[in-house]
Parts: sequence; C-alpha cells; structure tokens
Amino acid sequence: AMAEDVDLTGGVIAAQTNTIQSAYVAETGATLLEFATPDETIAAVMNGEADAVFADADFLLPKAEESGGTLMVVGDPVPLGGGVGMGLRETDTELKGKFDAAITSMKEDGSLNDLLIKWFGEGIGTY
Repeated sequence: AMAEDVDLTGGVIAAQTNTIQSAYVAETGATLLEFATPDETIAAVMNGEADAVFADADFLLPKAEESGGTLMVVGDPVPLGGGVGMGLRETDTELKGKFDAAITSMKEDGSLNDLLIKWFGEGIGTY
C-alpha cells in the first residue's frame, strides 16, 4: 500500500489471479482486482488503480524495501491454507495418525511456533 490508513476491508485490493490470496480477498468484502502476475499487482497500486496488494510476504517485503518508502506493508499477517501438511499414502492411516498427533502436540506446547519463528522469522503466521 502507499498509505498506512488504507481500507483493507472495503477498498480495492489487487491480487494475482487464481491464487489463495485472490480467493481470500474475494471473501473479505473488499473489491478484488486480479492480475496475471504479482508485478502487475504492484503496478496497480503505484498507478492508483488499487489501494493495496495482497500477496506472499516473501514477495511484498523486498518490494516495499526497494521502493524507498513509497510502498509499505500494512495490516497483520494472514495465514492461509490448512497450515502444516505433508503427503502420505491414503492407506497408511497409522502413520497419518502419528503425524497428526505430533503436529497437534507441537501446536499445544508452542514448539511448532518456535520452529516457525526460528526458520522463517518473526513475521511468520503462528498457531
């Protein structure tokens, strides 16, 4: 966004087409403006077509830093998707149960959040 007071729930939010971010914006009540590439979403904010961009932090943070203060990251991080997951054989229900139990335990005791912050930094969404 180009201002801290941008309306994230009622404004025009740009997102890349067919992404989890565009689906999220569509559910918020904001006006969704979709583009084929993430760079086009940034251009839409720069030319006044959109109020803000909703995209991965790994894409947005460097863009904001490179803008020399023209762009800024606003709002709280929004964790999207089902969270932690991995692929297992459908028939291996015992192994799935063990992983589910381990992940649940890590969420409950905070160790999952500790690992997320250690490896991805303070700005990462936590459980």
